[in-house]
Amino acid sequence: MKAIEFKSKIKNNRIDIPYKLQSILKGKDDATVRIIVLIDDVDCEDDHSFNQATQNQFLEGYSDSDSVYDDL
Repeated sequence: MKAIEFKSKIKNNRIDIPYKLQSILKGKDDATVRIIVLIDDVDCEDDHSFNQATQNQFLEGYSDSDSVYDDL
């Protein structure tokens, strides 16, 4: 699988593909693609919520029998 990386803006719930990359994708109407959306970290509250949810999910896998390692 080949990777193409670009920055764009969301306009009307659409992500524009830069003009210089459109020719690479032309003719690939039925191609399978993988889309990864990364959003700049601007909202610390969202990061805190994500970190808290991650910590809670991790600790759900912790059992009482694991406590033997706490004193080491």
